[in-house]
Amino acid sequence: MESEKNKTQVLKSVILQRYRSVRQFAGVMDIPYSTLVTALERGIEGMAYSTVIRMCEVLELNPVDFSPLEESDGLSGQIITRRVMEKYNKLNRAGRRKVLEFMDDYAQIPAYTMEDPDEEDLI
Repeated sequence: MESEKNKTQVLKSVILQRYRSVRQFAGVMDIPYSTLVTALERGIEGMAYSTVIRMCEVLELNPVDFSPLEESDGLSGQIITRRVMEKYNKLNRAGRRKVLEFMDDYAQIPAYTMEDPDEEDLI
């Protein structure tokens, strides 16, 4: 319960740092102001999980511990990186070497490289 209280305080603090008011943020999120105020007063554990995730995305916070996300790596980028690394870590040395070879090969094929580094991943 204490952890949720701390997360709620972090969330409120970040909202007030980045927006003029909680009301303005509620408008950006398209959720009722009264709902957001109640959640920030009573704790976010009563909010829908999808709403908390969306708030974290807008505020660029990690939804697990509410720490700031790195500017260059959004939430979807972190999730994809984690999925790739989980699969990579299951491989033995030969498998890892083969994956890196494939990645090197594919990185040289224009059809598989991103023209825009900020292009959204579709995975």
